[in-house]
Amino acid sequence: MKKKHSTKPLPHPRASSPALPAVEKLYACEVTLPIWCRKTQEQHIMTDVDFQSGDSGASSTYPQQCSALRKNGYVMIKERPCKIVEMSTSKTGKHGHAKVHLVGIDVFTQKKLEDICPSTHNMDVPNVTRKDYQVIDVSEGYLSLMDDGGNTREDLKLPDNELGKEIEKRFDNGETFMVSVLKALDEEMVVGTKVVS
Repeated sequence: MKKKHSTKPLPHPRASSPALPAVEKLYACEVTLPIWCRKTQEQHIMTDVDFQSGDSGASSTYPQQCSALRKNGYVMIKERPCKIVEMSTSKTGKHGHAKVHLVGIDVFTQKKLEDICPSTHNMDVPNVTRKDYQVIDVSEGYLSLMDDGGNTREDLKLPDNELGKEIEKRFDNGETFMVSVLKALDEEMVVGTKVVS
C-alpha cells in the first residue's frame, strides 16, 4: 500500500513555533520552495556578500534630455567630453521627434565633434570640475602642485603648448601663481593660470 503525498500548502514561517524557524526546516528538505520562502533565502544569501567601499559614489556622467542641453554646457559626443558651441533643432518630421544637431569642442583635445539626437532622448553629460592649485615646482615636464588643504600632487604634465611655456616662464621668474585644472571622466589637464595677489 502506497502512502499518498500531501498537497497541502506549506505554512508561512511566521506561523511556526519560535523555537525552530520554519524557513530553516524548509531549506533542509528537498522540495520546491514557495515564492515567499525563496525570497527569504535570497535575502539571507545577499547578507553574506561583502561589499568593498569605492569612491564617494559620484558618477562621471549623468543623463539629460537632449532638448534641455544648452550652448556653453557640456555633453558627451562620441564618448568624449565636449563643450557645446553650436546647437540647432530641426522641425518634427513625419517620422516622429524633432532632432537636435550638436556641435562640441573636446575639452582636452580641442577637436570639433558633431552629433544628432532626437530631442526627447537622453544624452550623457560629463561631470566637469575645475580646481586651482599653487605651483610649487616644474621639473622634467611635470608640475608639483599644492591645493588649498596643503595636499601636494606631482602627476600632472606640463602642457606642451603656449600655456606650458607661460607656466615655465612664470616659475623661472620666481612668481607665485596658481594653475586651473579641468577634470572630466578620468582625464585632467591644466587649462589656465592665475596670479596670486
